[in-house]
Amino acid sequence: MKRVYLLLFIMLLGTGIFAQNNAIPANEKEAYLKVITQRADKIASVLNISDEAKLQKVSHIIRDQYSNLNDIYTERDTRIKEIKKTTEGDKTATEAAVKAENDKTDAELAKLHKKYLAKLSAQLTEDQVDQVKNGMTYGVLPLTYKAYQEQILTLTEEQKKQIFTWLTEAREHAMDAESSDKKHAWFGKYKGRINNYLSAAGYDLKKEGQEWEKRRKSTAKTDK
Repeated sequence: MKRVYLLLFIMLLGTGIFAQNNAIPANEKEAYLKVITQRADKIASVLNISDEAKLQKVSHIIRDQYSNLNDIYTERDTRIKEIKKTTEGDKTATEAAVKAENDKTDAELAKLHKKYLAKLSAQLTEDQVDQVKNGMTYGVLPLTYKAYQEQILTLTEEQKKQIFTWLTEAREHAMDAESSDKKHAWFGKYKGRINNYLSAAGYDLKKEGQEWEKRRKSTAKTDK
């Protein structure tokens, strides 16, 4: 009986029957719109777009992406809250329904991600799209890639390529994350993978880090 109930519940989730319209007060909406507009403007401002109309269009695309991401996560949170109420006392049912909701959210994010990149690519060069991605993820990719090369001076070209590939993959996920902490968590996950890869290749990361710190201190003294 529980299994039938669980399947029915998951089916209802798919139809959106539990979706609720949690109206945000007008003043909060206005404040949120202001924040994401400023964030989008800041990201777009470094793209060297001389056409003011095009610059504004790109900024609006970025702003709308932040808004769309927020909508998806707000909907997910509302549905999960309802799930926990409805399946209270049944851990198995709760976990299965929450997983179904998270899977649904991941699918929505993937679809939105693809559409967003298509909109950006219609307006920008590949390098400019990369700048937008870095802007949405606090420049962690270039900073981290540079740090690995400065820390380990003997990295091979193949190793550099693999590090960059994994950091790029992390950035794609981080772009869609719902908070600063979760954006950084994606990079943390992939940095763990990179560190394991480098350790397996024979690098003593602790020693490499210590030597890097010595070089940095030496450079700082020289610059004074």
